[in-house]
Amino acid sequence: MNVLVIGSGGREHALVKACLRSPLAPKVFAAPGNGGMAGEAVCLPLNVEDVGAAVKLAKENAIDFAIIGPEVPLALGMADALRAAGLAVYGPGARGAALESSKAVCKEFLFKYGIPTATSRTFSSSQIDEAAAYVSAHELPVVVKASGLAAGKGVIIAQTTDEAVSATRGMLDGSLFGEAGAEVVIEECLVGEEASITLIVCGGKYVMLPAAQDHKRVGDGDSGPNTGGMGAYAPTSVITQEVEKRIVEEIVEPTMRGFLAENYDFRGTLFIGVMVTKKGPIVLEFNVRFGDPETQVVLPMLDADPLSLMLDCALGKLNPANVGIKKGSSIVIVLAANGYPGHYPKGSEIVLPADLPEGVEIVHAGTKKLADGKIVSAGGRVLGVRAYAPTLLEARNTAYAVADRVQWADKYMRRDIGYRQLARDGAK
Repeated sequence: MNVLVIGSGGREHALVKACLRSPLAPKVFAAPGNGGMAGEAVCLPLNVEDVGAAVKLAKENAIDFAIIGPEVPLALGMADALRAAGLAVYGPGARGAALESSKAVCKEFLFKYGIPTATSRTFSSSQIDEAAAYVSAHELPVVVKASGLAAGKGVIIAQTTDEAVSATRGMLDGSLFGEAGAEVVIEECLVGEEASITLIVCGGKYVMLPAAQDHKRVGDGDSGPNTGGMGAYAPTSVITQEVEKRIVEEIVEPTMRGFLAENYDFRGTLFIGVMVTKKGPIVLEFNVRFGDPETQVVLPMLDADPLSLMLDCALGKLNPANVGIKKGSSIVIVLAANGYPGHYPKGSEIVLPADLPEGVEIVHAGTKKLADGKIVSAGGRVLGVRAYAPTLLEARNTAYAVADRVQWADKYMRRDIGYRQLARDGAK
């Protein structure tokens, strides 16, 4: 079987590694891949926003099964096109992908099916003055979201009225996020602790992976600007048995009923951002693909072959009863380029440890493999050191020990990944 993983980040490298470990023994392709994938899979050039090129590439390489990593190609209908070309595909069609590509569509779905979410109103670019008047009268802090895809940067939590109005006008007039802000969602600011819920979904059936927490701020103690994620861990005790029961009953099951009622042909990942508040779990957002860096920590905790699971999902044969979850903890430490998420250098050489302890792997995100075999940095978030162990403390200590052995002049990492859970565990 020929398997194609579409994308170039840490999420996609984690998926490639999972495919390579599969007892199905596939030949694995990645498009466009990165420096780490280049040493493990057949990497093929591809603009992931070119749906036609993806179909052509799949046909030329006799691909049987495609796994689409990023949200943009899903929103553009790549899954639909590849299915029409006869492939099995893991990833929802464009209609399902709109639950992420349009926050307005997502909010409408949540309200329609009675799923707990923040109160909100949606405004279009023709309603700039009306939106500004609404947000200026809103209780502070207030959340202003670009409805479209903005690479994780389209959310502003405004602490003052001036900031709220400026953000609203800047999004709607196109000066902040371009087309992604042509529609905005203005909503109440929820207070609590965030968690990430990952579901593998096929119609109304699903497999729920361990709840994870990531660290979005660049600095220790959750300081500094937001990033794409500086690390993650799973499971998290924020999601107690009681909270998980409520997530299933109040969020997941109504969502599955909604998918069936709306005739969504949803075969892929539903990633639910949840805020655990005093009132219970409330949905922050839906994503329609695996999270990054959450994928790196939740896939190793499956007591099943992820490739077989995704293939069954794509073929409409998902059987949740066959899937178990391992005990223990998983953590990933992101190694970023110094200066990220602002200006940062590229092209500096990286030398990885020659040997890794059991349960550890290094996942590439922003790297490039040169003709001479050297690996150099090619992005902001560059590597992830992922460790799995019986406890989070063991996993963290092992991961940081390996991260410290990575030789790279521009290396930067947070030193406190997992600190919330470790504090709850009473660990030092």
